[in-house]
Amino acid sequence: MKILVTGGAGFIASHVVDAYIEAGHSVVIVDDLSTGKKENLNPKAKFYQMDILDEKLQDLMKGEGIEAVNHHAAQIKVKASLEDPYFDVKVNVLGSVLLLDLCRRADVKKFIFASSGGAMYGEAEAGPFPETHTARPFSVYGASKVSVELYLDVFAQNFGLEYVTLRYANVYGPRQDASGEGGVVAIFTNNMLHGGDFQIHGDGYNVRDYVYVKDLARANLLALDYPHNDYFNIGTGVSITTNQLYETLAKATGYQKSAKHGVPRLGDLKKSVLDNSKAKKLLKWEPKFNLADGIKETIAFYKKQ
Repeated sequence: MKILVTGGAGFIASHVVDAYIEAGHSVVIVDDLSTGKKENLNPKAKFYQMDILDEKLQDLMKGEGIEAVNHHAAQIKVKASLEDPYFDVKVNVLGSVLLLDLCRRADVKKFIFASSGGAMYGEAEAGPFPETHTARPFSVYGASKVSVELYLDVFAQNFGLEYVTLRYANVYGPRQDASGEGGVVAIFTNNMLHGGDFQIHGDGYNVRDYVYVKDLARANLLALDYPHNDYFNIGTGVSITTNQLYETLAKATGYQKSAKHGVPRLGDLKKSVLDNSKAKKLLKWEPKFNLADGIKETIAFYKKQ
């Protein structure tokens, strides 16, 4: 199958590209390199440096004979989405709707969308969240993901577009940007390996669900052959506080300094853990990496850097 992967030079999508190519698929990458990196590009993929809002994208899709689209290109910073909501909507909503319309015009039949379980469900005391949990996003970024999911269903009903939405937990692993706001594992690991000082936002008792990027890539591979329009949580269902993560990484890297705490960050949820039972049952996906094994591979990557 010939697959267009948007944002394919980025942390997550570059692993998805690798999984597709390893499985024998042909991949075309579109990325404007605003956050993606050339060194993440798989040499077996065809690369176009292009924004998803570029009007030339339609000709590219038709010329390349794209059969499926995997959409990862996005503005991913929660804080930035609150500080500049228009830009977030422009990239994440308008960009996605434009891409959906191009799929209609180019007769693309399959669309896989990278959504966010953490950002869309919002704040709640209970958990893990199932897919049926009411969407109540706490940020503009989360609202943009909810919006695109609704547009996907509209295009499916009216134009026959097949789709699978994957709602990610907190993703970590090799190639994650240690300067980004969402890459807490990368930030902690990089600073610890260099012996630097840094701080945890808030009291460190925020709870997250950390899923390894290679497990995530496998979910995207399985989604290609899934025969129904559907949405799945892609997480471990395991609750980890930021303090626990800090301690685990400190032990693994030999970092001796105690954690320092700062003010909470705008838009941060107190608890976000995903129920993955639906993905296990229907998509036949479940995580193969536990946190210790994933962290081991992640640290090895950053040591090489």
